[in-house]
Amino acid sequence: MEGAAADRFDTGRFEAGRNRLAALAYRLLGSAADAEDAVQDAFLHWQAADRQRIKVPEAWLTKVVTNLCLDRLRSARARRERSAGAWLPEPLLDGDPMLGPADSFEQRESVSLAVLTLMERLSPHERAVYVLREAFSYGHAEIAEILGISESASQQHLHRARRRITAARRGGEVDPASARRVVEEFLAAASSGRTERLVALLTDDATAISDGAGLTERLLRYDTPRRIAAVARAGFMPTPAKRRFAGGTPAVHYAIVNGAPAILFVVGEQVVGAVTFDIAGGRIATVRGIAAPARLVRLTEAWRRHGPDAPLISRW
Repeated sequence: MEGAAADRFDTGRFEAGRNRLAALAYRLLGSAADAEDAVQDAFLHWQAADRQRIKVPEAWLTKVVTNLCLDRLRSARARRERSAGAWLPEPLLDGDPMLGPADSFEQRESVSLAVLTLMERLSPHERAVYVLREAFSYGHAEIAEILGISESASQQHLHRARRRITAARRGGEVDPASARRVVEEFLAAASSGRTERLVALLTDDATAISDGAGLTERLLRYDTPRRIAAVARAGFMPTPAKRRFAGGTPAVHYAIVNGAPAILFVVGEQVVGAVTFDIAGGRIATVRGIAAPARLVRLTEAWRRHGPDAPLISRW
């Protein structure tokens, strides 16, 4: 096979693995946009390589994407943005291929917003080993070759990563029907201003985080059930000013985002806000409000293809 035919064949081999590479990059970076850029950079490396000498394309491309992502995590720009206090993972709608493998609890957990946030506490190598091992089932010998480290170093990185993530974990898997019921109760209580019911739905150590719709330089954080209830009551009560800011009157839909229950505020086909919930012991442990337009681009694209169910509130 020569010339254009060979190029088409090799491009096809890359495209066949694009979703897997994107899922890997998303777990490492926590950003769909950055993951897409990393995968595109890997394609350029693939085009420029002597592909006849690459014996196992999947392994070669995994190594390239992983190291491109680590370079991004180590960059001055990434350190500045992520240390500025305004970083949150980019949310993805259930069914997005970038969420990647979801057969095991570890695979599902590794793409949750909670774990993506916790992974910010890990070193780049700890993060890479954790993702490659827990989400993609690579052995330590393979990981060592990908990262250019020893097998014992890979094992040590995994041990430290698991310890840190386990120590901060807020609960295990939750029954979907129960989770939806809790979220619907939260929405009903918040939109009707029932503070005491909101407090009862929250764990004693609940936290809430908001990106302030991208209008603040730092994330907004609230750390007591009563304070969270007050903020939720104020935030969920519709006003003309909020509708003007949203660009219309949103419908409110239930959804699954990064494996967790969520409510989406949708104007037309545009998602203008997402609120996700971590549930522990039948109550809400973490609330995340995401409304910065840049963080909702891919979620909106997926929503337009989704064919949504009937809204919980048709006109908020």
